[in-house]
Amino acid sequence: MANQTKELALLSVSDKRGIVAFAKKLHERGVGLLSTGGTALVLKEAGLPVMEVGAYTGFPEMLDGRVKTLHPKIHGGILARRDVPEHIKAINEHGIAEINFVVVNLYPFRETVANPECSLEEAIENIDIGGPSMVRAAAKNWQHVSVVVDPADYEKIIAAYDEKQGAISRDLRFALAQKAFAHTAAYDGAIANWLTARDARGAAQDFPQSFHYHGECVEILRYGENPHQKAAFYRDESVAVGALASFRLLQGKALSYNNLADSDAAWECVKTFAAPACVIVKHANPCGAAIAENARAAYCKARETDPISAFGGIIAFNTEVDEAAVEAVYEQFLEVLIAPSYTVGAKEWLKKKTNVRALEIPLNGKPTMSALDFKRIGGGLLIQTADDFTSAPEHWQVVTRRVPTTEEMRDLAFAWHMVKYVKSNAIVYVGGARTLGIGAGQMSRVDSARIAALKAEQAGLELKGSVVASDAFFPFRDGLDVIIDYGATAVIQPGGSVRDEEVIAAADERGITMVLTGMRHFRH
Repeated sequence: MANQTKELALLSVSDKRGIVAFAKKLHERGVGLLSTGGTALVLKEAGLPVMEVGAYTGFPEMLDGRVKTLHPKIHGGILARRDVPEHIKAINEHGIAEINFVVVNLYPFRETVANPECSLEEAIENIDIGGPSMVRAAAKNWQHVSVVVDPADYEKIIAAYDEKQGAISRDLRFALAQKAFAHTAAYDGAIANWLTARDARGAAQDFPQSFHYHGECVEILRYGENPHQKAAFYRDESVAVGALASFRLLQGKALSYNNLADSDAAWECVKTFAAPACVIVKHANPCGAAIAENARAAYCKARETDPISAFGGIIAFNTEVDEAAVEAVYEQFLEVLIAPSYTVGAKEWLKKKTNVRALEIPLNGKPTMSALDFKRIGGGLLIQTADDFTSAPEHWQVVTRRVPTTEEMRDLAFAWHMVKYVKSNAIVYVGGARTLGIGAGQMSRVDSARIAALKAEQAGLELKGSVVASDAFFPFRDGLDVIIDYGATAVIQPGGSVRDEEVIAAADERGITMVLTGMRHFRH
């Protein structure tokens, strides 16, 4: 590269997808190729004329590659403002060529530390220094330099280059710079999160001292919880398998803030069932849920819990939805329908109500939950690990003289599964693998028990012989007496109250069976 005034592209990528084809197209358009070790080798093997950075700067890579691009001939060529004569004079005096393209993505730090066996030393060696420096320099000088951090943008760059006959538009350069700064911010945030959650010997702590979130703005929403509030939807950088954020909108208007919040509540609940299930949610609380032999049967059973509240709700399935299920669902007004897939016939039925928002969320393999939950408070952020564990029946303890029947135990398992998705204080009556009454979000557990029974009565459902789940212990026997008065014969709860013996004695006195799980499921 004897002519150092030739337009240059600096290519140094960890993710080498598409780099050869992109470099070839740049070369065909007269752009000189400048590269670092691994990337240069790949380009040379493809027969492309490329100059290594060490040969260009006159200073070889050293310290096992830790130092290679941190040089004035690199950063001068990137940072020089082409519209400032003094800058151009300075780089010309020192034989520095203009670097108009910086094509860089970074060492795979996040992929490296995703391995639970990753050592502190291995993590440190996968912290990129030169890469972020070049990306930030190019993004700072975006008015003159195109910075490319995403292989998905390669074709876009070539098309823009050809359209402008060798130039890249101001708007595209700025968009690339925005993406570049987001890229380095996410990278540095991941490093800070991982490192500040460890001590100097690499031992992991529960939470980082400094927490950084990175998400992509998917959509500016029409408004927030209320029309006077502004809102936006951001997607996590890494979305958990089967998470709501991976949805595909098959039809209907864009989802609102409340649609998204309620859809998440419904989907997080229904996707955890093994059998075909339906969950109906209204204002973030389940108002009906059931498991059955197919989607239609599950929906019909779930809706019977509280048909009034189900009106205008979110309906979620964990199994493929067919034409029969859509036909049943369409008998009432609904906001959102969610399923992992739809049959061809179901998709045709969906078109009969084009305003219904139909979401498809594939469940490829076992769905997972996000590792952390967040809640904003005034001036701060609460972070906790997800409530992703439910104690299994083999770990439960029957504490009454009477033990549950096989049918009661089946319904207790269903009730315990459901109660963790109901706002506290939560009481759920269950019978026949479906909810019969749900009491949510009350200040008193007794009130939740009464409201749940009232809901069942309004729906014409019989509570005699039902089972009940409580998300936390009964502090007194009064709540227990209420559910027994309404006909419950079995109850499942965590236990842990100083009055457990009194509550258990009350259960024995009234002839019901009680199971303790040892695990609370508050949901605020």
